[in-house]
Amino acid sequence: MFAKKKSPPMPIDWKGHCERLSYQVQEPKLKEFYQAFNTPAHAPVRQVEFLALDLETTGLDPQNDHILSIGFLTLSHDRIFCDRSRHWIVQPEEQPENAQSTIHGITHSTLASCPAFGDTLIHLLRAMAGKVIIAHYSRIEREFLNQATLDCIGEPLEFPVIDTMELESRKHPIYRPNFIQRWMGDKNSPSLRMSHARERYGLPRYRPHHALTDALSTAELFLAQMADQFSPDTPVGQLWL
Repeated sequence: MFAKKKSPPMPIDWKGHCERLSYQVQEPKLKEFYQAFNTPAHAPVRQVEFLALDLETTGLDPQNDHILSIGFLTLSHDRIFCDRSRHWIVQPEEQPENAQSTIHGITHSTLASCPAFGDTLIHLLRAMAGKVIIAHYSRIEREFLNQATLDCIGEPLEFPVIDTMELESRKHPIYRPNFIQRWMGDKNSPSLRMSHARERYGLPRYRPHHALTDALSTAELFLAQMADQFSPDTPVGQLWL
């Protein structure tokens, strides 16, 4: 089977969408969040402020699982601002199983003294406001944050995302559409996992499953992809989902 190069998606009008959402929502802080986004799809990435974001969760189902920690830092198309980073551990509605504590290193005793997601939401909205979010396999960040916001205030949280996994899939020919095969990788389809993608750009190996470290990993991967595949004048709408 011949490789078929993946074309970038059609630009989404996130500026217009956020403006419409600002009229629909009732929560003042959420209204302010949507009003703050003023980036058109044609804006070059050199003019855009980004926020690399990662979540650690109790599982993969946003309907039944919960957010354990949030990590983020700001960046431009060519620079990471580590002094503008934050990391929060949040107390889920249900205590995670011991196996999850082993993966994330977050113990039950630590969670007991941490705030609930609702207590950090206003600070998260302020950090995200006006920025384009960057995540690796962004379904987790989008679906979990949307569900958690719905649970807290009864209204949705939507935002533009540049998915570094999706950008990586554009570079490498797709031989098989099966996601599991792409995730694990084979001789025809390189793995899209964060660690494997970083290796291809010569980036260092970090210990995974810490939200802030993973956010930094995502930010570094994005800068490597920008230098390799795009330019400072690339319209941001060609990258976001």
